[in-house]
Amino acid sequence: MKHIKIAAGLAHVSYARILDRALEADRAGADYIHSDAADMHDLKNMQLMGGHQIIAGLREEITKPIECHVYTRDCDRLFIEKLAAAGCSMLILPAEHFIGAPLAYIINYCREFGMKIGLTLGCYTPLCFVDESINDIDRLHIVTHGVDDTDGQENWGWRKSVPDLISRARALIDQKNPRCELAIDGGLRNDNMEPLVRHNPDVVVLSSAIFRYPEGITAGVKSCREALDAIAIKYGL
Repeated sequence: MKHIKIAAGLAHVSYARILDRALEADRAGADYIHSDAADMHDLKNMQLMGGHQIIAGLREEITKPIECHVYTRDCDRLFIEKLAAAGCSMLILPAEHFIGAPLAYIINYCREFGMKIGLTLGCYTPLCFVDESINDIDRLHIVTHGVDDTDGQENWGWRKSVPDLISRARALIDQKNPRCELAIDGGLRNDNMEPLVRHNPDVVVLSSAIFRYPEGITAGVKSCREALDAIAIKYGL
């Protein structure tokens, strides 16, 4: 049975006790800690959160990989250097903003500072945006949010195209770069992720499913772990 990794997403964690809650998710069995960050342009509801200062604080106690998922239009060498110094394990950038020659520099900077590099396919970004870079990245990160089945707050459905997108992404990775992780992220919970997980991702980002679980963080991780293992067995992953 495949071990599908859990990345505990900090988007739904109070910053008043962020280390305590991230530590609980870590000790409950999360494989990664997933810190979201944004600039003043993309995802305006998340401006300036989750950057190198937060990661540095988490790294004082957490030994597992901490990844920084940034929604931004710009990324320079100094930002990458700060993340690496803070103990970030992977930088994940939006493919729609980082394509062409600038991405080559970013990949090299990440390697220079010992960080992995991932690219996000945001809402409605086509898979072809990573056709050329897939050979050189460590994570293809698919945002699954939709526009219809949502309450506008924490509970999101996914786009109708997402199952096919995940399936095609899996085939692309298997063909060109099997060491690259395939991750899915957005609105996923223990009771709704089977239609997407059946298409064989390597990582599932879970935020409210863990940190807003009614019985607490440890129970949230446990319920998601059990759900992922059951899906992996059911579909022979």
